[in-house]
Amino acid sequence: MLQISQKAADKVQALLQDPEQSGKSYLRISVLSGGCSGLSYRMDFEADAQPEDQRFEDKGVQLLCDKKSLVYLIGTELDFSDGLNGKGFHFNNPNAARSCACGESFSL
Repeated sequence: MLQISQKAADKVQALLQDPEQSGKSYLRISVLSGGCSGLSYRMDFEADAQPEDQRFEDKGVQLLCDKKSLVYLIGTELDFSDGLNGKGFHFNNPNAARSCACGESFSL
């Protein structure tokens, strides 16, 4: 299961209101090979879910995740920070053994 904090949900809803995202209603979260720790997170807005996607809804946000990525993301919470120590989305992933300093990649 994937979760999203209220702050991240509010930010995602605001981003979906942008005219460039017209027609898109899903936030896809996935894991790709790469990054300084071996695996990296990716987020995209999409208009349609694929039949093999795992779907989650939390705090009014529709989340999509492919089955391969879900193995790495079970129990993960997407958060958002707008503080002085860094602005942007952050993944709180209990499966990650270590993360890089930027927080965009991890390893198991």
